[in-house]
Amino acid sequence: MGTVLGAMRNVRWHELQHAYGSASQVPGVLSRIAWGDAPSSDEALNDLERWIGTPPVFDSTAATVPFLWELAATDTVRDRAGVLDLLSTILAAGNPEHPAWTRAAHEAVAEGRGTAVRLAADDTAAPPPRTVRAAATRLLAAIEGHTCPACPAGPAPSPAGA
Repeated sequence: MGTVLGAMRNVRWHELQHAYGSASQVPGVLSRIAWGDAPSSDEALNDLERWIGTPPVFDSTAATVPFLWELAATDTVRDRAGVLDLLSTILAAGNPEHPAWTRAAHEAVAEGRGTAVRLAADDTAAPPPRTVRAAATRLLAAIEGHTCPACPAGPAPSPAGA
């Protein structure tokens, strides 16, 4: 796997769930997004969106988000804009039965804000990076304007007595 997605082996995917069952297939799908040809990459991105992002998020969603940020920041990934759009979808999705999953997924997306800022400011570009720049700008606006019942509306409260 090299450096890109190298940390996937540290996640216990088989213990996590997505919309259709075990998340044990998620690493293979992420790899297809990273290195697949156009049809394979597109299919993998669509599968991942159905599995972890819409309509509800799952416990595997938060585990997947850091790898999506990694893919979005990797120049050789074919559909970086699609990866950024999936992050936007995750930020807009939730799971009312599992608010902790929603909050973890949204926080994982927000933690990549610095990458979105960098990608939104990238003006070095041919047309595909412009598409990435537009997707990053949309995602950045969504991160900055994000509110939902599962996420706090500001800094986390201090523990009592702190």
